[in-house]
Amino acid sequence: MLELRPTCECCNCPLPPDSEQAWICSYECTFCQHCVEHILQNVCPNCGGGFTARPIRPKQAYRPGVSLLHQPASNKAVHSRYSPEDMQTFSQSLKAIRPSQR
Repeated sequence: MLELRPTCECCNCPLPPDSEQAWICSYECTFCQHCVEHILQNVCPNCGGGFTARPIRPKQAYRPGVSLLHQPASNKAVHSRYSPEDMQTFSQSLKAIRPSQR
């Protein structure tokens, strides 16, 4: 199940579990929508893959034992080892290639 990481790996802005601004790659690298669109150009700086909106885990259990209460979001922030400038340079080299073709 997804960790639901609490912050953007680039700008460190908060991304609570119910945020519609959280985007993830297939490795669950987590960035805010602003960074994905304006810095990363839909290129994950860690793996080169694309992004999709992070799903929102239900707050209450509509099925027994399945909810944010039962499987809480992570409180451990993850920060990219790359600077925003490095991320942007890397993204520029791949942004013209569709994620399905990378």
